[in-house]
Amino acid sequence: MMKPKALVPGNTVAIVSPSSPSSPESIDRAVAAVEDLGFRVKLASGCLESLGYLAGPDDVRARDINVMFADQTVKGIFCLRGGDGATRIIDKIDVGVVSKNPKVFLGYSDITVLHAVFNQQAGLCTFHGPMPASDFTKETFQGYNKENLLKAICETMPLGEIRPHKSDPAMGTLIPGTAEGRLAGGNLALVCSLLGTPWEIDAREKILILEDTDEPPYRIDRMLTQLRLAGKLKEAAGIVLGQFTNLRPKNPKRTFTLEEIFEAVVAPVGTPTLFNGCFGHGDYKVTLPLGAMARIDGKSSSLTVLESGVC
Repeated sequence: MMKPKALVPGNTVAIVSPSSPSSPESIDRAVAAVEDLGFRVKLASGCLESLGYLAGPDDVRARDINVMFADQTVKGIFCLRGGDGATRIIDKIDVGVVSKNPKVFLGYSDITVLHAVFNQQAGLCTFHGPMPASDFTKETFQGYNKENLLKAICETMPLGEIRPHKSDPAMGTLIPGTAEGRLAGGNLALVCSLLGTPWEIDAREKILILEDTDEPPYRIDRMLTQLRLAGKLKEAAGIVLGQFTNLRPKNPKRTFTLEEIFEAVVAPVGTPTLFNGCFGHGDYKVTLPLGAMARIDGKSSSLTVLESGVC
């Protein structure tokens, strides 16, 4: 797996918007937040566009990514926010340009599909973590989130054992066992959306991470079942179930808890599995290098990242 160079203060970071639009005020705050980290900012022109629930036309959003990967002055690319629409541009990404110009690429949620393209087709290690408009401008970014982000994208030492924020629950073990593999995955709905496409996730011998938000329990059940039926849960070396936030039961009197869904759908597969992973849409999140080697240990309920995502 190809690793980008670690970012250092003074580097130029591009901000792109592959998914949903942001207000001018939100963009200004996001730019300032990235500058506060010590980076110069090059704002892709498409960030200022808006088309329905998209941050501009498909060609514009894809163009910005291709241009910023080709730009030799840009050392990292941060996605402004998630939302909707990244799936519509993945067939417009110039994978050749990406593979010839490895650089830090950061985002989560809807950005999951771009991680799949870059990890599997370009062989590039990317970063599942907080984004400027969604996270950098919040009070919760300071401390835990910021420290974990900078450690992941600026330091060449492995992250080591991933520990949750003190206010979050400890990780637990659903299925015992120890497994090693490269980190892959991201948002559950987006992972499922790629099934049957050329960008379908390759879960073989991977540590598959999954999270989601704003979904009713029955849809979490359906999507996990889809991955089970597709063989993805069985193929994985291990699974880490992250933050599943803002669950909205269709009928609160006739539903299942998240734990009951995991027990019914994931546990029977038998793949070593942890839950309460500290990544996703929660207030406090770590930045994980997708494509880097990691280990899960059911006995200690721990996730350990064994290598850095940067060089």
